[in-house]
Amino acid sequence: MAMVTMEVAKYLVVIFSKTSCCMCHTIKTLINNFGSNLVVYELDGHPNGQQLEDELKAVGCKLSVAVVFIGLQLLGGSNEIMSLHLKGELAQLLKW
Repeated sequence: MAMVTMEVAKYLVVIFSKTSCCMCHTIKTLINNFGSNLVVYELDGHPNGQQLEDELKAVGCKLSVAVVFIGLQLLGGSNEIMSLHLKGELAQLLKW
């Protein structure tokens, strides 16, 4: 988990994604529309993408992406982010 931890510690909002995933695109657009300064790691294009994906799986992330961290906290994937958004909680998490 060293690489994931290191990358997540650098930025407020980190999304691990894949370029071919339509829900990843939706989540990135949603969070970006809040004006958040986010960093996206495209696992299928990153030189260490497989290692990052293996580390995410090791901490209990689902096999699907997007995986979203806000302020060092793992929020989850697309379902969790959309749920937070529909409850009005995502905006509060992104206000830093």
